[in-house]
Amino acid sequence: MLKIVVVGGGAGGLELATKLGRKLGRKKKAEVTLVDRDRTHLWKPLLHEVAAGSMDSGIDALSFRSHASHCGFSYQKGEMCGLDRENKEIHLAPIHEEGKELVPERTIRYDILVMAIGSISNDFGTKGVKDHCIFLDNPARAHLFHQRLLNRFLQFSSQAVDPEHPRSDEKVRIAIVGGGATGVELSAELHNAAEQLKAYGVPNVSNECLAVTLVEAGPRILPALPERISGAAHNELSKMGVDVRTATMVTEASTEGLMTQDGELVRADLMVWAAGIKCPDFMKELGGLETNRINQLIVRKTLQTTNDDAVYAIGDCASCPIDDSGKTVPPRAQSAHQMASCVYENILAGIKGKQPKEYVYKDYGSLVSLSNYSTVGSLMGNLMRGSMKVEGRIARVMYISLYRMHQIALFGYLKTGLIMLVGRLNQVLRPKLKLH
Repeated sequence: MLKIVVVGGGAGGLELATKLGRKLGRKKKAEVTLVDRDRTHLWKPLLHEVAAGSMDSGIDALSFRSHASHCGFSYQKGEMCGLDRENKEIHLAPIHEEGKELVPERTIRYDILVMAIGSISNDFGTKGVKDHCIFLDNPARAHLFHQRLLNRFLQFSSQAVDPEHPRSDEKVRIAIVGGGATGVELSAELHNAAEQLKAYGVPNVSNECLAVTLVEAGPRILPALPERISGAAHNELSKMGVDVRTATMVTEASTEGLMTQDGELVRADLMVWAAGIKCPDFMKELGGLETNRINQLIVRKTLQTTNDDAVYAIGDCASCPIDDSGKTVPPRAQSAHQMASCVYENILAGIKGKQPKEYVYKDYGSLVSLSNYSTVGSLMGNLMRGSMKVEGRIARVMYISLYRMHQIALFGYLKTGLIMLVGRLNQVLRPKLKLH
C-alpha cells in the first residue's frame, strides 16, 4: 500500500493530511501518516491572541489523534531529526519527559513525503535575544508569555499606585521587536487585555499603566502591505498609546530591555521577538536536499524538491518561485492552504500516472487585526491593478472568515457552523480574557 507521510500539522500540513485521509485513507488506497511534535493543532495566526489571553487554546485547540481517527489517517507524535532518502525513511527523535526516555528513536517509511514543518523565529544572531526574549512561534511559547504577563500585572497591581495618574516608572513595560503582522496584532491585543483586567476588578490596572513599544528595523511597519495600509495601522496603534519606533535596529537584549543601534535602552519587563523567520537548523542539508540561507527547502513550481520528486514541501518551509524575477511565495497561511491543495491534486495525479501541475500563487490580500479596536488590510491584490483597502467592521468580518475557511477545510460546513455556535455561547458563558 502506498505510504504518504506529512511532517508538520500546521495550516497546510493538517489540511493536506485531512484531505488525503478522507480520499485515500478511508478507502484503504493509501496509508496516510501525520507527524507532529505537539498533540494539538492551533492556527498559527492566532498565537498572539493566546499570548494576550483573548483566546483559550484549551478550548480552540484540535487534538491530532481525535481528528486523525475521524478522517482516515494516523498520527505519530514526534520530532523529525533526519531523513534517509535512499531507503525512504524519516527519523524521529526520542521523546523524553523529566529526564526519562518515554519513546526511543523511530523510523517511518514513506513512498511520498511532504514537509510542512512551518518556521520558527529568526534572531539573526542578535546578542541576548535567546536568553531574554520570547519567540511566539508555537503555543507553548505563547502560553509562557501569557503566564508572565499575568504575573507582571499581579506584581504591578499589588503596588500602591494611583491608576489615574501613574508615574513614568510605574508601568507594565512590554517591548515587541518586529513590525510584521504578529508584532502589530500583539501590540493591540495587549491593550485589550489591560482593559479586560480592569473590567474584572484587578486593582490598579488600566490602559494607562501599560507601556508597549513596537520596534521595527525597516522604515515602516507591515512592510508586506501597501504603504497607505501600513500608515493606517501605524496611526491606529499610536491612538492606543503604542510607541511605534521604525528605522530602529536592536543590537542586544538584556534583563533591563533592548539596546538599539543608536545606544538607547528601551526598558522592558517582557520582551517578544517577532522579527523574521527561518526553518529549524536540522533542515540545513537535510538528506542532501537543496536549501536556502534560512533553511527552507527549495522546490520547483510543482512543489517537489529540486532533487527528489518523492519529497514535497509546502508552507513556510518551502522556497517556491512566484515567477522568473527571483521572488518567492511569502510565508502566509493562505500560501500554505493553496500549496496543500496543489500537492493534494499532484499526489492524486501521480497515482493515476499523470503529470503534476505547477503551483500558481494567488494573492488574495492581507488583513491585520488590531484587536477590538479596528482591522485594516488589502483584498484581491492579484485581481486588481492595485489593492482594495478595507477597514473597520467589514475588514474584521473578513479577517475572521479566513479562520473559518481553515475550519471548513478540516471539519466541513456543518461542524464549523456548530463550532461557531458554541463560540457565541462561550462569549456569554466564559470570561473574555483567560485569567489563569
